[in-house]
Amino acid sequence: MTRAHLIAQLARPVTYDLAVIGGGATGLGVALDAAARGFSVVLVESHDFAKGTSSRATKLVHGGVRYLAQGNISLVREALHERTTLLANAPHLAQPLAFVMPSYKFWEAPFYGVGLKMYDALAGKARLGATEFLNRAQTLALLPNTKHRGPKGHLKGGVKYWDGQFDDARLALALARTAAAQGALLINYCAATALLHEGGKLVGLQARDQETGQTYDVKADCVVNAAGVWVDQFRMEDGKAIGRDVKAMVAPSQGVHIVVDRSFLPGDHAMLIPKTADGRVLFAVPWLGKTILGTTDTPRHDLAREPLPFKEEVDFILGESARYLTKAPGRADIKSIWVGLRPLVKPADDDGDNTQGLSREHTVLVSKSGLVTVTGGKWTTYRAMAEDVMDKCFAAKLLPARPGAVTTQLRLVGAQAGTGRGAGHRVSDAPGIHLYGSEAPAVLALPGAARLLGGGLTEAMVRFAARHEYARTVEDVLARRSRLLFLDAALARSLAPEVAGLLRLETGVDPALEAFLALCDQYLQLPD
Repeated sequence: MTRAHLIAQLARPVTYDLAVIGGGATGLGVALDAAARGFSVVLVESHDFAKGTSSRATKLVHGGVRYLAQGNISLVREALHERTTLLANAPHLAQPLAFVMPSYKFWEAPFYGVGLKMYDALAGKARLGATEFLNRAQTLALLPNTKHRGPKGHLKGGVKYWDGQFDDARLALALARTAAAQGALLINYCAATALLHEGGKLVGLQARDQETGQTYDVKADCVVNAAGVWVDQFRMEDGKAIGRDVKAMVAPSQGVHIVVDRSFLPGDHAMLIPKTADGRVLFAVPWLGKTILGTTDTPRHDLAREPLPFKEEVDFILGESARYLTKAPGRADIKSIWVGLRPLVKPADDDGDNTQGLSREHTVLVSKSGLVTVTGGKWTTYRAMAEDVMDKCFAAKLLPARPGAVTTQLRLVGAQAGTGRGAGHRVSDAPGIHLYGSEAPAVLALPGAARLLGGGLTEAMVRFAARHEYARTVEDVLARRSRLLFLDAALARSLAPEVAGLLRLETGVDPALEAFLALCDQYLQLPD
């Protein structure tokens, strides 16, 4: 899997069945589905796989309790079904997680409990565990840092229910590598710079190798635009080429996440506050040895690759956490702060300024020229979204129809054959070799397997990332192959020079150390 080999394949004068723009969860899911059906597939990503939204999720594989409250039954039912499929196909990266919803009013537990029982009913056989009503002592046993007296009075009890959690960036990488194993050509740091039209029909795209600047014309019978919050850029270029006026369909929404030590949420249960002071939801989730607090839902009209949090968002998360946690984190306790942009789909006459009310369902559009655009949706439903995209390609006669459901039981790279969910380790555990699943022996066989750099990362893991996981830069390794930038930005910064040295030896290219050091500073920077 050398870079030179990938680029040489891209340069071949062939016409692919399908070309995909975007290496996030949606694009990777489409590439995997199409390749598994036997189509020839090429996918290009301008940065790294999952560099954008797909590495910045709240780390939950869930049906969406709050979507149930909004009455979006179809989305919840689909997500609950896909939740089970995802957990089964990547048990080393996605596992069940129990949530506890503390109640401080006498009516809260029965009120929310009824809704969660409905959640169980919608899941049916895909249910991960039964919803339970907890008394005060049981709630405190599962959430020992919960306040005995909260903002609404004394703790009365709580409700326990089940969802899932995962390592989003490593799951995206598993999708990419599984698609490659099925015959797809996937290249990161290779940007789609233009669409190719002939006689009003889309016939491919132009791609630029970001490392060399060399451009390539990539011909394809069908082009899927899966660029997340950036899909409108290609839709408008396509419209201009065929003389059609195209309106933006994405209303970006910003979600901020704060990472603190596990001591602020001891144990392996997550906490959910369904209605905070301003009506939003607050999560506190154990993840890779730390605790994630979030999230926000703020309209964002710019499309920065590394968006910054607003002061009011940080104040909201810390302030609401302090209302429910006996030991509450302050600004000095923050290990890392990161922001993701959700590609929410807005109605044609909507200005996108009320993103909390916008649907989380995905949308697939086919233009007059044949450009297939998919956006919206959520990580949990990536596989179903990919099937929907393929169905639209068939309906538009862009590809010959082939039987579906090919990824329902397709285990991803690293999934251990014959093991159940969890494989002996929780996603909430500190990072280590277990995250490689059945590939752990291959990692351990590399030089430096016993040499720990820090934060669960070994020299061998860096070498494996460069040789087998498409890693090109320090950021690729410390943000997405390992998650240290998201867990502890100061630690990631301290390890960066040594990781850079190893990458230079493995790849022979500049690993962009200085850019990563600046990014670490940003993940530690709090808005005034």
